[in-house]
Amino acid sequence: MFKTFKSHIENQLPFLKEKKLLIAISGGLDSVVLTHLCYKLGLNISLAHCNFNLRGKESDSDETFVLELAMQLNLEVFTQSFETSIYAETNKTSIQVAARELRYTWFKDLSKELGYDYILTAHHADDTLETFLINLTRATGLEGLTGIPELNNTIVRPLLPYSRETIKHFAKTNSYTWREDSSNASTKYLRNKLRHEVIPLLKEINPKLLNGFQSTLQHLQDAADIIKDSVNDVSERAIAEETKTTITYNISVFKVLKNPKAYLYHIFKAYGFTAYNDVYNLLEAQSGKQVFSKTHRLIKNRETLILTVIENEADKSILISKENREVKIPIGTIIFEEINKEFKSKKNELYVDADLIQFPLEIRSWKDGELFYPMGMQGKKKLSKFFKDEKFSLLDKEKCLLLYSNNEVVWIINYRGDNRYRVTEKTNRIFKITLQD
Repeated sequence: MFKTFKSHIENQLPFLKEKKLLIAISGGLDSVVLTHLCYKLGLNISLAHCNFNLRGKESDSDETFVLELAMQLNLEVFTQSFETSIYAETNKTSIQVAARELRYTWFKDLSKELGYDYILTAHHADDTLETFLINLTRATGLEGLTGIPELNNTIVRPLLPYSRETIKHFAKTNSYTWREDSSNASTKYLRNKLRHEVIPLLKEINPKLLNGFQSTLQHLQDAADIIKDSVNDVSERAIAEETKTTITYNISVFKVLKNPKAYLYHIFKAYGFTAYNDVYNLLEAQSGKQVFSKTHRLIKNRETLILTVIENEADKSILISKENREVKIPIGTIIFEEINKEFKSKKNELYVDADLIQFPLEIRSWKDGELFYPMGMQGKKKLSKFFKDEKFSLLDKEKCLLLYSNNEVVWIINYRGDNRYRVTEKTNRIFKITLQD
C-alpha cells in the first residue's frame, strides 16, 4: 500500500510534498494509518485530535493514545476538548453535526493561526459509499451522489482510493496499533447501520462492489461537469445586469428552455433556495412577487428576476445639522453649497430656496402614504404613485432615499425635487445640493 500511496501523492497530490500539513487524527484505524503513511513518506505533518467527551474514559484514552503516538514519531500534536452535548443542545442540532462543526472550525482556526496549508482527513472508499447511500435515502441532487471530494479548499483526503479492508491489512502487516471506537459497533446511527448491515450484504452480492462503485462515481462526476457547463452558459446568457448587491436575470432566457425548473435549481441553490416550485412560479408571477431563502431573495420585476441579499439592519435615519456641508449616505455623499444663481439641474443635483429649508434635515427611506409636490408639475402626488409611474422595481423603492425638511419631502434623491422648495424670483439664497458617488 505504501508504494501505491506514494505514487498517488506524486501523481495526484504533488503539492502536499512542499506544504505544512495538519492531520486530523482520532486514534482510530484510518487516521493512524494515514499518519504512518505520511510520516514514512517524509511529509511535513503535525497532528490534531478532538476529545468530544462523549464516551467518558474511553474518549480520554483516545487522547492519551494520540499523544503517545505523536511522541513515538516525534511529531507536534494539538488536542482540544469539547463539550459536544452542550453545544448540540444549545444549537439544536444532532451530536454528529455538532461534532463535525466543532472539529472543522477548530482545525481551520488552528491552521490559520499556525500557518498550516492543508488539513488531511482519513476518509476512504468505504466512507464514500456510505455517504452515497445516506444521500440516496434523502432528497438530494446529483451533487449529493458524486462522492466525497478528494480536495475541497484546504481539506485533502489522500486515502479515498483505498478500501477499509486494504487499510486494515496494511496496519496489521506493519503491526500498527489503533483505538476502536465502541460507538462504531452500534447500529443506532444510520451510517453504522449501513456499514454493518447493508454494505456487507451488497459486497456479498458483488465482491467487486467498491471497484464498480468507483466507476459509477466517475460517470456521475462526468455528468455533473456537463451539467455545470450547461448551467453556467445559461446563467451567463440570462444575466442582464450585475452590481455589488444585485444580479438581474432576463426571464425570457429561462422560458425557452426545455426544463427551466432544473436550471433555476442549479443556478439558485448556492444562494440557499429550496422551494423550487415557488422559484419556478416566479416566471409567470405578478411583478413584485418575492421568494426568500435564509440569506437572499428573488424578486419578480416585470420580465426580470432580481437576486439580492436580505438586509438585516433596520432602516436608519441620518440627521444633518446646519453646519454639515458633506454627509455620507449609503448611496454616496451629499454636498451642500450656497451659491449666487441657479443653473440647469442634473439628475444628481437639486437647487432649492435656502430660506425655506429648516434644519436639522433628515435623510431616510420613504413611508407608505407620504405625499410630495413634484417639481415641474401642478399639485401633489403620493410617493407610491410616483414610483409606480416611474416604473420603480420593489428593490428600487426600498433603496430609494429622500431628503426631508420638517418632515416634508425636499428631494427624492437622484430623481425629483419638491415644488415647495423650488427657487423663485423671490429667492434670496440658493442651496445647491449634490449627490456624488
